[in-house]
Amino acid sequence: MRSPGARIALIACGALAEPAATVISSHGWPVDVHPLPPLLHNQPHLIADRVDTLARELRATYASVAVGYADCGTYGALDAVCQRLGLRRLTGLHCYDVFAGASRMQELFESEPGTYVLTDFLVRSFSRTVLRELGLDHHPELRDAYFEHYRRVVWLAQQPTEELAGLAQQAAQSLGLPLTVVPTGLSGLEREIAALLHTS
Repeated sequence: MRSPGARIALIACGALAEPAATVISSHGWPVDVHPLPPLLHNQPHLIADRVDTLARELRATYASVAVGYADCGTYGALDAVCQRLGLRRLTGLHCYDVFAGASRMQELFESEPGTYVLTDFLVRSFSRTVLRELGLDHHPELRDAYFEHYRRVVWLAQQPTEELAGLAQQAAQSLGLPLTVVPTGLSGLEREIAALLHTS
């Protein structure tokens, strides 16, 4: 039985769930955010199946379901799920496109192909999602092997604070790279979610 009020379920990447909830709450949209684990960011081959399973579960109780992921390294597998289930996802190749815009990201990569990108979530969780996941907390000597082709870190700052700025600088220093801060705000994510709701 579907719940009253025609609410929408947004299956969100765990790295996008918090800012998505902030945007949704500010507009009072009838949306409930259902995050998947953020560490799927490091295992994109698992994303499509996890979205498929959760979407089928949520359809029983929601008027509609939307997908708060870009392609995110699934190489079309997530699009196949969306097509099969009649769902829409965020546009772009990755969440960086959502925050900064695809053309801006293209410019950043063209100006310096060796760009390592961080979002607010990745800045905040850097020790866990990057250093620990890559084993650099125990084997820092592997840093140069992993990051030898990178020349800078770009932080896409959605909601910058002094604390996040300090953590971003620490993250860049731990990789031995200079930091560039690119303010993005949440307007890109806001537009994307609004488009999903309009078409879901």
